[in-house]
Amino acid sequence: MERPARLCGLWALLLCAGGGAGGAAPTETQPPVTNLSVSVENLCTVIWTWNPPEGASPNCSLWYFSHFGDKQDKKLAPETRRSKEVPLNEKICLQVGSQCSTNESEKPSILVEKCISPPEGDPESAVTELQCIWHNLSYMKCSWLPGRNTSPDTNYTLYYWHRSLEKIRQCEEIYKEGQYFGCSFDLTKVKDSSFEQHSVQIMVKDYAGKIKPSFNIVPLTSRVKPDPPHIKNLSFHNGDLHVQWENPQNFISRCLFYEVEVNNSQTDAHNVFSVQEAKCQNPEFERNVENTSCFMVPGVLPDTLNTVRIRVKTNKLCYEDDKLWSNWSQEMSIGKKRNSTLYIIMLLIVPVIVAGAIIVLLLYLKRLKIIIFPPIPDPGKIFKEMFGDQNDDTLHWKKYDIYEKQTKEETDSVVLIENLKKASQ
Repeated sequence: MERPARLCGLWALLLCAGGGAGGAAPTETQPPVTNLSVSVENLCTVIWTWNPPEGASPNCSLWYFSHFGDKQDKKLAPETRRSKEVPLNEKICLQVGSQCSTNESEKPSILVEKCISPPEGDPESAVTELQCIWHNLSYMKCSWLPGRNTSPDTNYTLYYWHRSLEKIRQCEEIYKEGQYFGCSFDLTKVKDSSFEQHSVQIMVKDYAGKIKPSFNIVPLTSRVKPDPPHIKNLSFHNGDLHVQWENPQNFISRCLFYEVEVNNSQTDAHNVFSVQEAKCQNPEFERNVENTSCFMVPGVLPDTLNTVRIRVKTNKLCYEDDKLWSNWSQEMSIGKKRNSTLYIIMLLIVPVIVAGAIIVLLLYLKRLKIIIFPPIPDPGKIFKEMFGDQNDDTLHWKKYDIYEKQTKEETDSVVLIENLKKASQ
């Protein structure tokens, strides 16, 4: 059952009370609006409508002021309706009053309030981190995390709507990447000056209706991620490296911000250049090429290998968001590449040559020392060798005479014993 509209007084368009400020009721007020109602169109377009007040003076040119419950987005207009794109994840209320002119000092009527609540369901079952990115102004990719009180086998579905569409569309292919679920749908920019001034309305729920639906409003002037640019040409001129590339489709160069990265193989230098205006004005660049940009990198050595890559993002001249970088472009190189095989061979041979030279030098120095400073003979050693050998020989002969004498005595004893044996027989 629909809750009846609530009436409350307004003083100076700010105070909601039954009477005037300080308890003094105004002597004359306009009657309130009637039949205030609220409805939802598409996915997130909330519309309030009302009828003029009854009993208003025929000489009164009615104007209607309204604001939301937080006293924001105040509006004073003669229309008897007001709409707002809002994600219906929370309750939202509108208060409406009437007066006879656009002068805010005019005595206002009492306010009539009408609220709309989000769909019923367990808040813990609703998906979280629902966000969408418009890729290269050609398709939108949305992703989300499951709610806490959600079954692992939940079958999600995503609905979307934009002003260029005749009706609400359903995203066909739901996929999963890690913990995130997602879905992509075509959304191509049309040649309409007001196209990007609108938003895409998103709703995610499940087929069984067990989880609470989640809503999101995606402005088309934010969350835009371009495709990476394509490098067309690299050339050297007067000590500068000239870089020319093709911008991603669907964008014009004045709406983009670039980063050019140059890596030098010899010095291992890693330089990143920020480029805001990338115009091809120099004669060295290829001219009359549609949707191309150029940049000159100063102080690049042409006799080394230089590798270039580029990325791009939208700027605040055309879009509200300038934080989503594209992926890096494919690399392109220019210059001379170092011979790695020769470099490795040199690294191996040079230490061997140095070590050999040191050994030869040491031997040469030792030989040179002998020649310059010959060794001095030691007389004591010479005499010791001479007399030491003579004493050894004398000792040897003495030992030999003793041995010969002992042998002769033993022989004589044996002969004597033999003679005695024969005599006894």
